[in-house]
Amino acid sequence: MKLAIIVPAYNEEKRIGRTLDCYSKYFEYIRRNDELDYRILVVINNTSDRTEEIVRPYIENNSRISYLNFKRGGKGFAVIEGFKYFLAARGDFDLIGFVDADMATSPEEYHKLIIGIGYYDGIVADRYLKSSVIIPKPSYKRLLASKLFNFVIRALFFSNWGDTQCGAKIFKSEALEEIMPCLSMSNWAFDVDLVYTLKMKGFKIKSYPTVWIDKEYSTINFWKAGPWMTFAVIRLRILNSPFRMFIRIYDKLIGFIPR
Repeated sequence: MKLAIIVPAYNEEKRIGRTLDCYSKYFEYIRRNDELDYRILVVINNTSDRTEEIVRPYIENNSRISYLNFKRGGKGFAVIEGFKYFLAARGDFDLIGFVDADMATSPEEYHKLIIGIGYYDGIVADRYLKSSVIIPKPSYKRLLASKLFNFVIRALFFSNWGDTQCGAKIFKSEALEEIMPCLSMSNWAFDVDLVYTLKMKGFKIKSYPTVWIDKEYSTINFWKAGPWMTFAVIRLRILNSPFRMFIRIYDKLIGFIPR
């Protein structure tokens, strides 16, 4: 089995080194035991710090690590470019996934997703399943905001989705190849668009319990991003409804939303 891991990196100089160190050591050990082969691709996007400088030595020491550097930003954009890179590569990857650069998901927990995917077309780490663990426990305000955002998604898409936003997901490459032309959101609503498109195409996605460790030095302010995420999800719902002809009116009413 061949696995491709995409690591989107926006101003991650304080965290990307440890992430590459832990993931490469763990999956190199797995590879040497003939369990699976792997590739790690860091997609640097719109960064203004030393992320690229820190990544380079890891590439020199491990041929299974590579990187791309774009002037454009956004996690969704970075992940989509990673998907394109691996789908176009002559690697015949069985699984293509992505994980946040902050080590909130350890390589051991990510490996559990690989084992757990089974006959499903995709698997998503879900922090809010009963058997999941969040360390440290989220504040009441943070938990409430997450629950409200999830409620909006469930209400708009008439679904029982759990944690769409967790940055640890893996998919079968053939499923990604089919839905790539259909993805319309590359920024705030990317994760929802990805899962929704896969389900609309008939692919089966599995929610899986995880241990998630909240990290410092976050590059995203949740409270500032929350409204934009909500507006973007509403926009995605309009695009996938009989009212999509009104999308220009919606855009004018709420202003520009990075897509």
